[in-house]
Amino acid sequence: MPASEASAEDIATRLSALGLTPRVERHAHFTSIETEVPESLSAESWRGVLAAIAEADRFGLHANNLNGRTLWAAVRTVGSATDDVRGPGPSDRN
Repeated sequence: MPASEASAEDIATRLSALGLTPRVERHAHFTSIETEVPESLSAESWRGVLAAIAEADRFGLHANNLNGRTLWAAVRTVGSATDDVRGPGPSDRN
């Protein structure tokens, strides 16, 4: 298993251990991990979430009144460190 794939799986496993339900998708240049984050997540769990996603190349949080809060992380699978790896943009969320 490539290191990038192992890293993405490790992030997903750590998020699952915190009671979240991550979705992992492999793309041409990166693997994305997304999960819904409940309003009731404790401060201790947030620390665990942040520690897990700190291993990703990029991460973020989409929050709105319609869809709640979605945490995303991306792990680069190919390319250089200057490649632009982004999570879903606002136009990707309906």
